[in-house]
Amino acid sequence: MFGRNKPVVLDRYGHRRSRLRIPRWLVLLLLGVATGAGGLVYLQENHLPKRLSAAASVELQQAYTQADAERTQLRADLAATTKKLEAALTEAKTNAAELATSRQTVERLRTSLDFVAGALPPDPRGGTVEVRAAQFTAQGGKLDYDVLLFRDKGAKPMPAVVQIVVAGEGASGTATNVSLKPTAVSVGRLEAVGGNVPLPEGFRPRQATVNVLDRPDGRLLGMRVLYVK
Repeated sequence: MFGRNKPVVLDRYGHRRSRLRIPRWLVLLLLGVATGAGGLVYLQENHLPKRLSAAASVELQQAYTQADAERTQLRADLAATTKKLEAALTEAKTNAAELATSRQTVERLRTSLDFVAGALPPDPRGGTVEVRAAQFTAQGGKLDYDVLLFRDKGAKPMPAVVQIVVAGEGASGTATNVSLKPTAVSVGRLEAVGGNVPLPEGFRPRQATVNVLDRPDGRLLGMRVLYVK
């Protein structure tokens, strides 16, 4: 008359035993992890730089290694160049000091030469430019000569030409004149002219005439005749 009833099992707290349920916090945690992973993949694929392949990574590493080697070489080159520059600057300073000393020496010599030239007997012919002293020496078929020109103190430098004519005997014994190549000069207070020139074969020089002209074949500014040793 009464159906068969299923037994009801109660736990010690008086509740029915329910099926196993996943904790809600675990579900939320898993959902968060899944959402974060999905977001990361989305950013990586759409906004962040593409991930490099293995070959690209190797190529990038090689490029970095090469660039680092070049940077090291450039650093070494810069150090070497800096060292050379410092050496050049030191040498330049030394040369500048030597040049200053040389200029002082030249100035002292010029002052001494000025004094000596002023003490020499004046050119008997006078002129705008005086030939205060000269020396001519013939040896080994060549003529060595040194000429000292002189002007009044304070005279401004002026252009001039020194023309030397050597008189003597030729190889046949006849009188011969040999004109040396004109020398352009700028004559201030003092001006020294010298040189060494070959003479014609068999020519025996006797005397030399020094002509100072304002230009080649121009107006005579000074002149003096001297013997050749």
